[in-house]
Amino acid sequence: MGSRQRGAAIEDARRLLANCMLFRGLVENERDAVVARARLRHFAAGETIFLMGSPGDSMMAVLSGQVRISVPSPEGREIVLAIFQAGEVFGEIALLDGKERTADARAMTACDLAILKRRDLFAFLERQPNAWRRLVEVLCDRLRTTDQHIAEVALLQLPVRLAKALLRIADAEVAAVSRGTTGTVQLSQRELGNLVGAARETVNKCLREWQRSGLVRIEGTSITIADRATLQDVAEQT
Repeated sequence: MGSRQRGAAIEDARRLLANCMLFRGLVENERDAVVARARLRHFAAGETIFLMGSPGDSMMAVLSGQVRISVPSPEGREIVLAIFQAGEVFGEIALLDGKERTADARAMTACDLAILKRRDLFAFLERQPNAWRRLVEVLCDRLRTTDQHIAEVALLQLPVRLAKALLRIADAEVAAVSRGTTGTVQLSQRELGNLVGAARETVNKCLREWQRSGLVRIEGTSITIADRATLQDVAEQT
């Protein structure tokens, strides 16, 4: 990476880290100190970032692209726990306790990450003790999201789970989503199935029915929400 490209990448890191919950509210010089300690790295689509069981010596902030967090099931299937977008952090659990990674992380698309080593993050937290509260908020939010995901897979019918997943992903990709706004999800139907705990064929059948009803438009791996209000009604069914 040339000096000009690195300078632009550092500016992007500074701007996007400002939107991460952990670093929100920091003044500019504090944020610059974090960025200065971060290692910027590019991952190609499909590339492994870390594997479950590997040492947890760093956390990552997504600067661009999407990252998939998953675990293998006993039957050999992949269970998708989360999909992270630009401005979100991951890998913080193993970093805090120094133990092994609890899941796999892979680049869903080409992505750029800011990688913060454990020693550097703890040095930052010692200087900025108020940031501990934000880190606890990140962890609590992650736990609530995981609990919600488990409950959805266990208790809700597939159309409800799928509608919730599509809306959640679309909302994460748009800074401000209002009722009636469309959104596009770039995921294969197999990946959607892994996310909602269903076979690809079952997901395909549900999406095709929604396409015939005008709720979504499907083009390859691109799914566009065409009727957000109705899809929201499906998601709210119990």
